Amino acid sequence: MIAYRHHGRIVLDVPAQALLHFRVMTDSRLGGRRFLGTAVATMATATLGSAGCAAPDPTRVVGPVAQAVDAGAAGTDLRQTLRDLESSYNGRIGAVGIDLGTGKTVGYRAGERFPFNSSFKVFACSAVLHKARTSSPGLMDKVLRWTPGDMAELTGNSPETTEYTDTGMTPAQLCRAGITKSDGFAGNMLVRQIGGPSGLTRYFRSTGDQVSRLDRPEPYLTQWQPGDTRDTTTPEAAARTFAQLTTGTALHPKDRARLVGWLKGNRTGANRIRAGLPTDWTIGDKTGTGGATNHGTANDIAIVWPSGSNAPIILSVFTNRNIDNTPHDDKVIASAATALAKALGRL
Repeated sequence: MIAYRHHGRIVLDVPAQALLHFRVMTDSRLGGRRFLGTAVATMATATLGSAGCAAPDPTRVVGPVAQAVDAGAAGTDLRQTLRDLESSYNGRIGAVGIDLGTGKTVGYRAGERFPFNSSFKVFACSAVLHKARTSSPGLMDKVLRWTPGDMAELTGNSPETTEYTDTGMTPAQLCRAGITKSDGFAGNMLVRQIGGPSGLTRYFRSTGDQVSRLDRPEPYLTQWQPGDTRDTTTPEAAARTFAQLTTGTALHPKDRARLVGWLKGNRTGANRIRAGLPTDWTIGDKTGTGGATNHGTANDIAIVWPSGSNAPIILSVFTNRNIDNTPHDDKVIASAATALAKALGRL
């Protein structure tokens, strides 16, 4: 992708995929400078294919991640819907939706920081996949071992790794456990393979994400209070990086397909983004939950193929309560997902 300025516009030139024109705008709720699309992406048929003609293919790159947030009627309606939802929920919502078929992007509190919680595991898994592909052949099949003492604080949040203490697990197995069951110790073991929390932060930077960061392992990374920047991201940064990993070129096609397969098999997100969308849509997601004692933080990040479409959308929803010692509410995340899909014109 090539970016250049033309008559005051930022132009992203993506050969055989899309041409997007943007102008710079400002919105305090979106973290200052942002890009507003002034033309709809023209997608090459070789990239997207005909709608409904085939099952979603996670090995294919599907267009660019548009650097745009809609300030039109759809964006206005979304902001009002989520403001009303925040009032009834007594909390804060950050949400971003990216349509990779049209380049349209919508958001609310898109540039505000929220804690990762367990959603970091999809990014840690991606970093390990990348390391195995580029510098450590055979890593994904290497058996890693640990002792019961290594996971003492995580036995209640590690449903699969507790069963494999005697035999160990490979990074591939840990990725599956971390993404599909949100296994806490699996997440820690994956982060160890890339040099600890700082290693994941370096991986974010290598993808162009200058916002997301990891500072602590499980279970400490879930400890969050308003204003704490440790172990945080923004809905926009998370969505764009997630899009690169699941539809872009950040991972080898085989690794991208493997990652998307784990996301589709997730068992922890039935009541979140999935619950806010039609049951015949194909969805892969990763959730994160901080608990009531951490201002009820909860989130979900998903890649979604609407029925009859080969071009996916990316949805990112982060929440926290205004009052501590208050549980999260999955229905708020589901409602936010519905609002994002409507703002993108998919519902």
